[in-house]
Amino acid sequence: MFNNPFSMVVAIVLIVSIASVLRARYGHRRNRHGHDLPANDPDADRLRAEIQMLKERVAVLERIATDSNRGVVLDREIEALRHRD
Repeated sequence: MFNNPFSMVVAIVLIVSIASVLRARYGHRRNRHGHDLPANDPDADRLRAEIQMLKERVAVLERIATDSNRGVVLDREIEALRHRD
């Protein structure tokens, strides 16, 4: 089938090109290290946003728990956390 090296190179380029198009079409991506990346998922994006919000709330709670003599400020920060929802 491949009588010369040029036809073999063309076949390899063609195969790689087709694979790239199929991967792009069906949402299959890889990072620069060759590991598979998941396709964009709205649920995953929503969960990432929720995790970010929870991390911010935990950071506020950690700051509240470690700071001393903050009685009035403590009430304000708790109310601010309640109003974020």
